[in-house]
Amino acid sequence: MEDAIQFVFGTFPSWSHLVVRLVLGVIFFAHGAQKVFGWFGGPGLSQTIAGFRQMGMPPAATAVAAFIECLGGLAMIVGFLTRPAAVGLIVVMLVAISKVHVRNGFFLNWSMAPGKGHGYEFNLALIAMALSILLGGAGMWSVDRLIVPWGS
Repeated sequence: MEDAIQFVFGTFPSWSHLVVRLVLGVIFFAHGAQKVFGWFGGPGLSQTIAGFRQMGMPPAATAVAAFIECLGGLAMIVGFLTRPAAVGLIVVMLVAISKVHVRNGFFLNWSMAPGKGHGYEFNLALIAMALSILLGGAGMWSVDRLIVPWGS
């Protein structure tokens, strides 16, 4: 049991993980809040489900992904259950790459060329950030670190 607690909550006392975790959290919370609540100019959950349904995504899977983004982002911001949240965020990004972005190649569509979406480079960067948190934990100033202090 002690090993499981260490695995979930343990973290290196890292300032760099704090930076990665906060930026990752803000990005995912903002995008998730757009999808779930319609905040920050987003569509809200019903319109998100309708849009994803056009891409063949089941409504339940869309809702789960939207809530993982929103709540996973919040988890990153406060540093609570960051490793499980990182797994969820990685899975959501892998699905986004396979279902949407891979057909558009690697690069973002900076020129906004009509009929072409963004590639997967941004998703890959988010996966790398989440993987960093999964491997090293939440870092400094996190609830996880309060639960299991370094060296416990």
